[in-house]
Amino acid sequence: CSAIDACKSSNGGCSAKAECRRTTPGNRACVCNAGYTGDGIVCVELNPCLENNGGCDRNAECTQTGPNQAVCNCLKGYSGDGKRCTYISLCSQNNGGCSEFAICNDTELTERTCTCKQNYVGDGFKCRGNIFQELLRDSNTSRFYFHLEALSVRDIAGPGPFTLFVPHTDILNSDPRVKDWIARGVLAQVLQYHMVGCASLLYNDLTSITNITSLHGDPIYISYSQNSLVLNNKAEVILSDAVGTNGVIHVINQILVP
Repeated sequence: CSAIDACKSSNGGCSAKAECRRTTPGNRACVCNAGYTGDGIVCVELNPCLENNGGCDRNAECTQTGPNQAVCNCLKGYSGDGKRCTYISLCSQNNGGCSEFAICNDTELTERTCTCKQNYVGDGFKCRGNIFQELLRDSNTSRFYFHLEALSVRDIAGPGPFTLFVPHTDILNSDPRVKDWIARGVLAQVLQYHMVGCASLLYNDLTSITNITSLHGDPIYISYSQNSLVLNNKAEVILSDAVGTNGVIHVINQILVP
């Protein structure tokens, strides 16, 4: 007589994830493989993430990759190897994406808030100072600023409010009349004709009025048709509503002449 090997056929009836071990003749024991748990007849994968987050940091995500195997990845807003994660301050890099004139504050939810500094207005991502400063920062209006500075025209540096109609930089650079006005000493009056005091008029406000008086003293006539806002039947508003602390800037495609 020879002993019957109970493991010889079909792994002895054990799970495919188990080892069949001969014991006494005709008998066997089923032992789950490493990484699995069960009675040997049924074996299931061990999931290390189910206990103590798989040894990962509390600010990390545990992801099972195989039997009793897992990887740790730090959550958004944290950095590290997953076993240890540290909070990343969004504000520490590039001011958190906020405006250079804004204060960035980290929040508890791995986010941040942007708030414009004192004497600036905006949503925190774009902050503007007074309109005199903003003229210089925008290439569309910087030439107008340089002319104001050269002539010491500082009307719009005050508390305002003001509404400004600024000829585009390209227009001021290319119009031959500008040099003539400088030679004749009248450019300051031309520039003041583009300024309106005591009101901060947005585009929508302008569509409902027909004329306003400039700081030069002459009126500016306004017409609105076919979704276009035109001044003195000539100059069209091409960019609008750049709001500063003391007024608003509109860019036009022609020079207004008093």
